[in-house]
Amino acid sequence: MLNRIVEQKKKIFISIIIIFCFGLIRAFEKSLFYDPFLVYFESTFKGLPLPDVDLFKLFYNLLFRFALNTILSLVLIYTLFKDKGILNFSAFLYLFFGLILFIMFFIILRYFPENSWLLFYVRRFIIQPIFVLLFIPAFYYQFQNLKK
Repeated sequence: MLNRIVEQKKKIFISIIIIFCFGLIRAFEKSLFYDPFLVYFESTFKGLPLPDVDLFKLFYNLLFRFALNTILSLVLIYTLFKDKGILNFSAFLYLFFGLILFIMFFIILRYFPENSWLLFYVRRFIIQPIFVLLFIPAFYYQFQNLKK
């Protein structure tokens, strides 16, 4: 019983640290990452032309941010579930969805610049840890069904 309480405290502590790290990434995004869309999407961007971007610099900074969020998310998922199968499946999903999102992002940027609202949402999935918010409840539900 005591070991279970200590284990839960450890999970909670690690989860809080990871969530704090997500917050730090968000708080220092303007100084850590090159992203001209941060300022662009803070304004009323409807009808405004897209800002000039350095595509290589933008790609590497988006990739770096996505990788940071992915690593933190995978650590959080492993901390909560302690299951390597779920960890591997999550890593595969992050790789798969990341590839699709990056392709979509640069296709929209290159061929559909008038659809800035679409770029806004695709970019949001790249730079924010939204997938972990979807995966944790899904895996928890799966674990609950397996117990029955």
